[in-house]
Amino acid sequence: MAVYDLDEQDQLEDLKVWWKRWGNLVTGVALAASIGVVSVQGWRWWQHAQAERASVLYSSVSSAARANDSAKAKDAMAQLADQYARTGYAPRAALLMARMLFDSGDKAGAKAQLAFVLDRTSEDELKQVARFRLAEVQLDEKAYDDALRTLDAKHDDAFAALYADLRGDILVAAGRNAEARTAYQTALAKLDAKSQYRLYVQVKFDALGGVEPSPATPVPAQPAAATVVPTPSSSAAAPPATAPGK
Repeated sequence: MAVYDLDEQDQLEDLKVWWKRWGNLVTGVALAASIGVVSVQGWRWWQHAQAERASVLYSSVSSAARANDSAKAKDAMAQLADQYARTGYAPRAALLMARMLFDSGDKAGAKAQLAFVLDRTSEDELKQVARFRLAEVQLDEKAYDDALRTLDAKHDDAFAALYADLRGDILVAAGRNAEARTAYQTALAKLDAKSQYRLYVQVKFDALGGVEPSPATPVPAQPAAATVVPTPSSSAAAPPATAPGK
């Protein structure tokens, strides 16, 4: 049996009193901290597991799209949208699906996939790509006003040339050539002078007449040139005298 001196016994009594008063609180704090650590680790594990499963389905959509296997792509996309919509793979797969559906003539399906991207992703870049492609579908449907409104959304400067070029195409299709020239001119101003894409936009711009000429400034009338009478030099031969009549 342990033997304590008086000081140690006093300390033990103080510790018992302190623990009786604060022990439950200390235990609760320690337990909460432990639960917090376990929860964070569990959340990270769950996210990692979700991402791995989503990446497998994304690969399935990608390979099916390349093979033009619509049934396989739709099945994988349905699982992504249903189970892993919050992952970064779902909106990217939806962009692939939208392109495949549009190319196959399913414009309604393409628009639904693009709407999914706009609704679910928090990445501005993906949203801007989705809006650009949605405007392309609307142009193909001849829904020109809807397409222009889609392009009116705020976008980064990196997308400015693409948006302006597509706006020009929409305006040309709508018969608004003067506005289309302005849109193409905006696109040209945003593109690198050596860009091959810039040459493509330049061709469309030139086809509309290029820069619209400004109103002609009237040219002031020039005063009539004074008639200069040549002065014969001293060395010039004098005209022959007319012979007197006989």
